[in-house]
Amino acid sequence: MKTTSTILMLAACLVFSAFTAASYSTVPSVDVKTLRGKTVNIQDYVGNDKLTVMSFWATWCSPCKRELDAIADIYPDWQEEYNVEVLAITIDDTRTLAKVPALIETKGWEYTVLADVKGELKKALNFQTIPQTFLVNQKGEIVYTHSGYNPGDEYELEEELKKHAK
Repeated sequence: MKTTSTILMLAACLVFSAFTAASYSTVPSVDVKTLRGKTVNIQDYVGNDKLTVMSFWATWCSPCKRELDAIADIYPDWQEEYNVEVLAITIDDTRTLAKVPALIETKGWEYTVLADVKGELKKALNFQTIPQTFLVNQKGEIVYTHSGYNPGDEYELEEELKKHAK
C-alpha cells in the first residue's frame, strides 16, 4: 500500500511538473519600432541563447523611470553574470515619443529602447498598467512577470535571473 501511494505521489508530481513547464508562453510575434522609426519584430530581440528583460515604461510614469534607474546601476553586472539584455519598451504615444531620446540621454540608460506606440505588444501580452516587467528565457519563453515597482524589486528580478541563467 505504501509503495502504491508513493508511486501515485511521484506520478502526480511529474504531471504537475510537466504542466508547469508547459505553461510558459512565448513572446508573441508583434512589430514595434526603434527610436529611429524602423519597424522590427520583438521576437528578433528575445531568445537567441540569452535572457531578456522586457520593461514597459513611459516618460510620464515616475515608477517606471525609478525602476529603470535602479536596474541601470546593476545592469553591467547582470550582463556579465547572467548574459542578459534589457529592452526598455516605451508605450508613449506619438506626441510624447519625441521626449524619449532626450530622457534616455539624460538618464544615461544603456538599454535597447523600442517603442510600442500603437500598444499592439501590450495588448498581445495582456497587461494594463506600467511598469510591467517580463523575463524571457533563452528559448523566448516568458518565465516571470512583475507589475509595478517598489525599491528593491530589481533584486527580486535578479533572483529570477539567477534561476534561469545557464
